[in-house]
Amino acid sequence: MLVTVWRHGEAAPGRPDRERRLTERGHAELRRGVAGYVTALASRGLPPPEALHASRWQRTLQTAGYLAEALALTTEEADALIPGADAQAVEALLVGLPAAAHRVLVSHQPLVSELVDRWLGEAGRVPALSPGAYAVLEAEVFAPGCASICFWAAPPAYGL
Repeated sequence: MLVTVWRHGEAAPGRPDRERRLTERGHAELRRGVAGYVTALASRGLPPPEALHASRWQRTLQTAGYLAEALALTTEEADALIPGADAQAVEALLVGLPAAAHRVLVSHQPLVSELVDRWLGEAGRVPALSPGAYAVLEAEVFAPGCASICFWAAPPAYGL
């Protein structure tokens, strides 16, 4: 199974935190990043995502919207992906879902980088995910040290 861990795009400051929206730059980077992601999956022979999960906070839903449009998916909100959630809650979410070849999880720091480091079993193999960055991981089960990295990318260039 593949899991793409995606950090929401650049967001404007504001309160309450859950209502912060993407900046113009965040929108522009995500348009470029999502297009590059779709191309990168295809060029590597990896299947496109079949499911998309996001925190219910505004900036993650906006980020997921770009993915949903490009991949013809519906965003499913998940409490396991809100700020303050932990890796075990995300793992429980994955175990409780129907089998899928590829899922996208859109969330926040520090959770996104914690998930990548935890599943790879080593901190720093992928740089901390900046706003709009993502990592594609592969594993039979998503648990500590059980995954391998397929690829990762970050704005502004997304490795293109």
